[in-house]
Amino acid sequence: MEIFLATGNEDKRREIQDLFPGLTFLLPRDRGLPWDVKETGTSFFENALLKAAALSAGLGPGRPVLADDSGLCVDLLAGGPGVESARFGSVPGAKPLSAEDRNALLLQTLEQRERESPETGRGARFVCALVLFLSPYRIYSVQEAVEGEILKAPRGSGGFGYDPLFFLPSLGKTMAELSREEKNRRSHRGLAGAKMNLLLRSLG
Repeated sequence: MEIFLATGNEDKRREIQDLFPGLTFLLPRDRGLPWDVKETGTSFFENALLKAAALSAGLGPGRPVLADDSGLCVDLLAGGPGVESARFGSVPGAKPLSAEDRNALLLQTLEQRERESPETGRGARFVCALVLFLSPYRIYSVQEAVEGEILKAPRGSGGFGYDPLFFLPSLGKTMAELSREEKNRRSHRGLAGAKMNLLLRSLG
């Protein structure tokens, strides 16, 4: 079964593919479709739905679409960067910062906020919303989160994005130090994917 994935991010396709063995995920570019959807939602679910609906409209009826919207919510930033995680620190209209530059900016920002609110701590969570869009009248969604904290320096070379900064106290590792198998079981995307897998099986 082929499912279109509403993203242009190859790293995200690789992670999603690992979570859904037996399914084939295609990106918009695999069918020559442009991909530039403005994520104007105020929640992960809203953005995932926006992306899924936009790709479904471009493909036409009968093509299942899966969309993911995920990000990092940090207590010291009152839940930010949240839905702006991929655009954190970027100037509107300009190219987004690299992952390394975003991570450096996050550490710098947290150091300043810690001086202002030392009692808050570095608690954070990764959140993932998945939306399966079968038609405008058949939409299924799952949202999951994993709790952790932000380190003062990156650790690990796996994963992508904020993974090297996100520490899982129960495992004593950052997300970037997990094997692919561990990450598939423990990450926000892995947890959401497991539930979406159950939903897909129930739909046959």
